[in-house]
Amino acid sequence: MAAKPRIKIPDKAKVGEVIEIKTLIAHVMETGQRKDKDGKPIPRNIIHTFEAKFAGKPVFTAKLFSGTSSNPYIAFFMKVPGPGDLEFLWVDDAGEKVTEKMKLNVA
Repeated sequence: MAAKPRIKIPDKAKVGEVIEIKTLIAHVMETGQRKDKDGKPIPRNIIHTFEAKFAGKPVFTAKLFSGTSSNPYIAFFMKVPGPGDLEFLWVDDAGEKVTEKMKLNVA
């Protein structure tokens, strides 16, 4: 999965403001339903978990399933409690994890 995710957060936010956070990660999201050229099933490998934390506390969690498209785009809203770091985690069926950390600038 080793792709670097794209994350978009506001340049600045105010305490109490509701902001939108957008993420996109490159992943084939193989459902396990297809077969290769020799007729053998291609094993399922999807991102099954996405987590976002702010200052170490969970703010958004999603469980993804085989109906999720390739390169999943996830957007969510969060009320800004104060300054801190956003931490993101994607986990796939192969056990691979991608983590990303971004600082939220609070005015």
